[in-house]
Amino acid sequence: MNRKKIVAGNWKMNSTLDDAIDLVASMKLKSKNFQEIEKIIFPPFPFLKTVADNLITETNFFVGAQNCSEHLKGAYTGEVSVEMLSSVGCQYILVGHSERRHFFNENDGQLILKIQHALNNNLKVIFCFGEQLEERKNATHFETVKQQLENVLKVFSEQQLDKIYLAYEPVWAIGTGETATPEQAQEMHAYVRRIITHLFSNEAAGKIPILYGGSCNAQNAAELFACADVDGGLIGGASLKADDFCKIISSF
Repeated sequence: MNRKKIVAGNWKMNSTLDDAIDLVASMKLKSKNFQEIEKIIFPPFPFLKTVADNLITETNFFVGAQNCSEHLKGAYTGEVSVEMLSSVGCQYILVGHSERRHFFNENDGQLILKIQHALNNNLKVIFCFGEQLEERKNATHFETVKQQLENVLKVFSEQQLDKIYLAYEPVWAIGTGETATPEQAQEMHAYVRRIITHLFSNEAAGKIPILYGGSCNAQNAAELFACADVDGGLIGGASLKADDFCKIISSF
């Protein structure tokens, strides 16, 4: 089954507004020859409107938010709702990133609410999951991933799954310079498809995009993207460099 080819860039808490404008301009220019690839960037909240406006005429180039509140509105100082994000041009929400789970102790209940609110506001979701180094060493990584997926996705319908992408994050390979081998990435992505088959159907498992999100960069992207069940990458540091990000886009 032909699935979308996707490269998503998570800028995390980096850059200034001027940096963001320059980076987007360079990305637009350098990615012109790869319009068939779905490109998504996740800038910090303050830059979302500016970045979205700069991408509005681009083909297959979208903007998303790195997080959203589990609340729809109200007295939640510092929080940002999905309705707010939609109103400034966001089309995607990143949910369940390992840093949100680890540093902000986000739990399954919160992640479910965030996904529900996003889908109800016509936003698509990239749902992140993955194991820690200790779980990989203890050979409990498959069970960890299974629980993370089942605990959240079981409340959604197969129709809703059409607006959800998955991103496998081997947490031990994020920001460490370590990367899962193509064999390790393929093994886990294939396992994830079996979980989706169990939760939904063979058809759902065959069409859902699964991105690799563990230190994917310009040097290793082609080898990772060649894996049968890897549909692209959720890129961290390399997405802050237009040349590297666009080289990753060209790696399919």
